[in-house]
Amino acid sequence: MNDFNILEDREKDYLTIEGVVQKIIFKNDDNGFTVCEVETDDEFTVVAGTLPFLSEGETITILGNWIVHQTFGRQFKAEYYEKKMPSSKKAIVKYLSSGLIRGIGKATAKRIVEQFGEDSFDVLENHPDWLTDVKGISAKKAAEISEEFKNQFGFKNVVTFCSGFFSMPTSVRIYKQFGVGAVDVIKQNPYILCDTVYGINFENADKVANALGEYNMESDERVCAGIRYLLNSAANSEGHLYLPYDRLIPRAIAMLDISENIVYDAFMRAVENQKFVIKEMGENKDMQAVYNFATYNTEKYCATRLIQLDNYAKSENANEKEISLRLNAIEQSEKIKYSKEQKKAVISAVKNGVFVLTGGPGTGKTTVIKALIGIFSQLNKKIALAAPTGRAAKRITETTGMEAKTIHRMLEMTFENETEPKFMRDEENPLEYDVVIIDETSMVDIFLLQSLLRATSDGTKLIFIGDADQLPSVGAGNVLRDIIASDIFTTVRLDTIFRQSSESLIILNAHKINSGEMPVLNVKDKDFFFIERFSPQSIVDTVIDLCKNRLPKKFGGDITDKIQILTPSKKGIAGTVNLNGVLQRELNPADYGKYEKKRFTSVLRENDKVMQIRNNYAVEWSLKDGTIGQGIYNGDIGIIKAIDNINETITVEFDDKTVEYDFLTIDEIIHAFAITIHKAQGSEYPVVILPISQEVPILHTRNLLYTAVTRAQEMVIIVGETESIEYMVNNDKQTVRYTGLAEILPEWVM
Repeated sequence: MNDFNILEDREKDYLTIEGVVQKIIFKNDDNGFTVCEVETDDEFTVVAGTLPFLSEGETITILGNWIVHQTFGRQFKAEYYEKKMPSSKKAIVKYLSSGLIRGIGKATAKRIVEQFGEDSFDVLENHPDWLTDVKGISAKKAAEISEEFKNQFGFKNVVTFCSGFFSMPTSVRIYKQFGVGAVDVIKQNPYILCDTVYGINFENADKVANALGEYNMESDERVCAGIRYLLNSAANSEGHLYLPYDRLIPRAIAMLDISENIVYDAFMRAVENQKFVIKEMGENKDMQAVYNFATYNTEKYCATRLIQLDNYAKSENANEKEISLRLNAIEQSEKIKYSKEQKKAVISAVKNGVFVLTGGPGTGKTTVIKALIGIFSQLNKKIALAAPTGRAAKRITETTGMEAKTIHRMLEMTFENETEPKFMRDEENPLEYDVVIIDETSMVDIFLLQSLLRATSDGTKLIFIGDADQLPSVGAGNVLRDIIASDIFTTVRLDTIFRQSSESLIILNAHKINSGEMPVLNVKDKDFFFIERFSPQSIVDTVIDLCKNRLPKKFGGDITDKIQILTPSKKGIAGTVNLNGVLQRELNPADYGKYEKKRFTSVLRENDKVMQIRNNYAVEWSLKDGTIGQGIYNGDIGIIKAIDNINETITVEFDDKTVEYDFLTIDEIIHAFAITIHKAQGSEYPVVILPISQEVPILHTRNLLYTAVTRAQEMVIIVGETESIEYMVNNDKQTVRYTGLAEILPEWVM
């Protein structure tokens, strides 16, 4: 038990068993989940749990508890474990000859122990050159044997060290990131963890540094890590690409709890060493913007490349009269009539290298896309149609008749070193298209834009289409608005609602909201409904009644799967956290036939609606036809189809894609009976229920309401107070994002 001294507090909650692994019954190499048979002093025990890097013949000590599995009976559920080195010569020979270490057979194992006795393991780990004294072991083979041995037991050292600070899943992530040298890496700079390992923040790294005792808490490394953490957190949670100096540095001083002079001096040294960039921003250049060095270069690259592409394609001098004639021909053949703005949009898109088309719902953006496809096809141009998400790509495919891909798929995303996402299309291997049309550009973040621009050939036309009045992308940046605000590229805004769309109260009310007018709330026979309620609890009760009783009774039980509840906030009675708990209980209650997985304060259950909350490019998905692909993205919504507590996996179906999560990665999914409006950006749902209470008024803005309403395809139901709706309509405060693309672009105009 001495090896578990760092887990003393946890031992109180667990039983301990020790024995030899006789048989591996099941092993998942991806997540470390293992079922094995362990021989203890008096019995053979089935052990199941996260036991990564375990092999037959090893002696292990396990912390856990007895459980009775409904299918497999009594077994020991492991929470933590540690390998125990054999100590006698006989046991060492048995271990080395078990086949665990490649390059050592029975004869070689016996010769090693005869030569080094009980010091054999020390020789294998620390003095591999001594192995050449053993018959049959060359210098090369000695190095290979030592490396194999270190890999076998390196995990032990890492987990023993990390388990005092992190869970087993996080410890496994650390080991996979840094390998057997993880402990040395952490001791040298614990703050590298919050930059490289998902789920570890600066506070976690600080605890490790404090526990080490010898780490200098006023070091440049700690100061830089803290500032970088604040910048990264602002990017991930609020979409900022930089923070003003007078907002960032006071935060850093408070978080680091060291003097202003020390923080300032360390920060300025980091700027000199190109870890951060200070750039003067604002109308009067009176604000000091602080960027991570790489982030600043991303924005600068996007600015210069956009201008390059615009200049290249402008040199073609497209014939405007010819384009008009072709448009007239399409009008006659398709029996449609383009508006003046739509014709202007088509002509401008053909004439310019970079073009932007924006407009609200029902204004004919899709009609323009179809016209552009027709014109460019007639001109024998090779066209690519893409969107940021699978849902958006599928929708534009259905409305235009041309296959659209996700931007990731178009750029041929693959993986480097099996985990690092990489696009095969870049400067060395550019896209082979004459025209690239990107729909739903408001969802594109700055880093995806950079990848797209890196893969776009000189002379290719880029056409950005989207609604600039929507909330900005989930990822960092404000690409569409910044490109428009720069006033560098030709932009056409569509604002005429066409007759068919004007019949929809959803579209009419969306435009009213966007114009600062109150929506029509008293019409009961269309697709937009308002139910007045005056307290957060009555709002929640009404939402539950709508989902569970009223809507299914009127439209049939199938409508439940079409409903998406959108709220402004996570907090409060009408926020996502409370709503998801209540809705799970009412719509998908616990049942003997449904498997569950407890997680923190919530329970994941089969048939729950869930959402992916971070881009995971490595996760594998499959289609019903057997097609295999990779990548699930922030905001994707699915249904839990199966929970396997034996193999520690959760199977989620996202539309037509099926993904199997292991228990190590389920922190990437959350309940999605109700989601925030921000998370719904770029998606559409047949029925949207919008609970609006006065609990978090700071979030009650016009474009938030506008975005929520425009997420609905067939029906919107708002539950709340008229006063709250009126407040949101009148509150034209825009979501502030610190981004510099709009200001950087003019600096690069030739």
